[in-house]
Amino acid sequence: MDVPAAVWWLTIAGIAGLLLFDFIFHVRKAHIPTLREASFWSALYVGVALVFGVVVWIFGGSDPGAEYFAGYVTEKALSVDNLFVFLVILGGFKVPRAGQQKVLLFGIVFSLIARSGFIWLGATLIDRFAWVFYVFGLILLVTAGNLFKPEGGDSHTPDNVMVRIARRLLPASDTYDGDKLFTVENGRRVMTPMLLVMTALGGTDILFALDSIPAIFGLTQDVYLVFTATAFSLMGLRQLYFLLDGLLDRLIYLSYGLAVILGFIGVKLILHALHENNVPFINDGEPVPVIEVPTGLSLLVILGVLLVTVVASLVSGRGRAQNAVSAARRHAQEYLEVEHDPDVREQIYQRLLAEEEQLKRLPEKHRRWIREEESLMALLRRAHEEHGRA
Repeated sequence: MDVPAAVWWLTIAGIAGLLLFDFIFHVRKAHIPTLREASFWSALYVGVALVFGVVVWIFGGSDPGAEYFAGYVTEKALSVDNLFVFLVILGGFKVPRAGQQKVLLFGIVFSLIARSGFIWLGATLIDRFAWVFYVFGLILLVTAGNLFKPEGGDSHTPDNVMVRIARRLLPASDTYDGDKLFTVENGRRVMTPMLLVMTALGGTDILFALDSIPAIFGLTQDVYLVFTATAFSLMGLRQLYFLLDGLLDRLIYLSYGLAVILGFIGVKLILHALHENNVPFINDGEPVPVIEVPTGLSLLVILGVLLVTVVASLVSGRGRAQNAVSAARRHAQEYLEVEHDPDVREQIYQRLLAEEEQLKRLPEKHRRWIREEESLMALLRRAHEEHGRA
C-alpha cells in the first residue's frame, strides 16, 4: 500500500498513546488485575486490532486486508506462546503478583522497539537482496523443527546473558521493594530484582523477534502492514497474561500448531524466493516457475491450524492433568516463596486447595503419575505445613 507519512505518524502516535494510557491508568499503581479487568481490556485491544484490519480492508483493498489479518493472527499466536517463557522468567525471579504488570509492560515496549528495528532491517535486506527470502524460509523451517521437540520447564532459564552482564556491572539486592527498580540497602543505592527480571525479558524479546519477523514477512512485504500487525499483536498482551494464567499450561499442543504454521510460512517464503530467484547457482539465476500460495489460503490455513490446536488442547485429558499439576506447583511456590501479604497468601492457598481437589478427580493413570512427582508432593506438603503454622 502507498501509505502517506501523515498516516504513519498518526499510527505511531496512536500506538504510543495506548501504551502511555496503559501505564498511567493500570500499571503505575501496582495491583493484581481482576478477571473482569483483564477480560475487558483484552477484548478491547483485540477489538481495536480487528477494527484497524477492517479499515485496511476497506481503504487498502482485500489483499492488504487479508495480509494484515494473516500477519496479526500469526503474531498473536506467537505472542501467546511467548507467555509461557514469561511465566518461567517471572516464576524464576519470584516476582510478586502485584509487580508483574510493570514487568510485562516493559517487556511489551522493549519487544515493540526491538521488532521495529528488525522490521526496518528486514525490509532493507528484502529490498536489496532477493535471496533473503531463502534465509527467512530456512530460519522458519529450523524453528518449526525445534518446536516439535519436547521442552521441559527448565528449558528457558531466567539467568540469560543480559542478566549476567547487569549483575556484573551493577550492585543488586536480593529482595523486592514494591515495584521499584532501585532501592537503598546498607546506605548505598542498588538495583532490585525487578530491574533484573526486566533485563531477562528484554533478552528473550530479542530472540523472539528473530522468529517473529521472518514469519510475518512471509505473509506480507508491506512494511506498514508488518509494523501494525506486529504492534497490535503485542497490545493487550499484559492483560492476556493474567486472563490466560490458569489456561496457559492447558494449551499443550500450541507449540505443535505453531510449528505447522511456521513450517507452512517457511515453505511459502522459499517458493516466493524461487519465483523471484536471481541466485546464480539456482536455475542459472533465472526465476523458477513454481506455484505461489495466495494470502487468502494462508489465512485459512493459519486459522484452521490454530482452531484444531486449541480445541485438541482443551479436550485433552492429558492437558487437564498437566494444567492442574502446573497450577498447583506454581501456587504452592507463590505461597511459600513469593507472596508475603497475608490476604494474598490466603487467596493463593484457597486456590491451591481447589486445584488439589481437581487432581483427586483425575483418572487413576494421571493420579499415579502425579504421585510419582516427588518434588510436587513435597512442595504441597510444605505449603500445608506452613499454613498450619500461620
